[in-house]
Amino acid sequence: MANDNLPPWLNTLLRAECYPHPAPDIRLVQTHISYVLLAGDYVYKFKKPVNFGFLDFSAADRRHHFCEQELLLNRRLCPDLYLGLVEVTEENGGFALNGGGRPVEWGVRMRRMPEERMMVNLIRAGGLLADHIDALVEVLAEFYRRAEGGEKVRQFGSAEAVAVNVLENFEQTRPFLGQGGLDQARFDRVAAAARDFLERRDLFQQRIDEGRIRDCHGDLYSANICLADKVYIYDCIEFNERFRFSDVASDVAFLAMDLDFHGLDALSHRFIDRFVTRTNDPGLLTMLDFYKGYRAYVRGKIGLFTAADPAVDAGVRAACLEDAARYFTLAERYAAR
Repeated sequence: MANDNLPPWLNTLLRAECYPHPAPDIRLVQTHISYVLLAGDYVYKFKKPVNFGFLDFSAADRRHHFCEQELLLNRRLCPDLYLGLVEVTEENGGFALNGGGRPVEWGVRMRRMPEERMMVNLIRAGGLLADHIDALVEVLAEFYRRAEGGEKVRQFGSAEAVAVNVLENFEQTRPFLGQGGLDQARFDRVAAAARDFLERRDLFQQRIDEGRIRDCHGDLYSANICLADKVYIYDCIEFNERFRFSDVASDVAFLAMDLDFHGLDALSHRFIDRFVTRTNDPGLLTMLDFYKGYRAYVRGKIGLFTAADPAVDAGVRAACLEDAARYFTLAERYAAR
């Protein structure tokens, strides 16, 4: 049955006959910015026509462009996972995948990974091991070593540039006060701690001078990692360079925060300790709680955004608000430290 809250072309892609391969188990997963179709052995990811200011997918040509960027950037870590661009075409009022009509939407086609090996599912099953953490450290250390770190990238490590990313979160969540565990007192405490740390401009300059600002992943947490035959880290930030050009400390703080969120403090400590040793970066520890707090607050914000989307059902909405409350609590914990 068609869902009136979804675009007509997306309802079409929920039918197995649209695909050039067996697709007996089509499932739609939504985020605040994407429609993700799990179809047989493949994944099809499409961008929602949204504009959050920091992200603008409102125009079709922009969605097309950022699909191309998604392929280019994610092939840095997963060249065999990202297969190519797909088109949704329209002809005589009907829609098709890579059909002969005019293109109306674009997406990214990916190889589907085993769900039981997704890091978030390993965590839920109690199967995440120290060996997994060590393998992640090796992949990430090499990735950052090779990542671009020239002048265009370096400037995003300054206190002023980081402040743009951090402080906009408070403006974007202000209209949601009273939802998802974000009351005025918590909002004020987290915001004040962030502003205080941003005054320490010498710390940010030191990170720049040490060459720690790189073209990173930008969205490094368990939902974007698969630990299968090897480590797969996918779904990097393609839509805004200022979220991807960052201190390496900000990138790894996200994963460390995520492990904290799931109650895996020992593995979080192991991850950071091994990474600091492997990359000879003790200065990362000075920045860690600040960036953990930033990342936790962003995840809380995304929960609020997703819950506010009329296309998500009541169960998803409730889960997003519950998770948001946990993230904002975690952000306050880091702020207190």
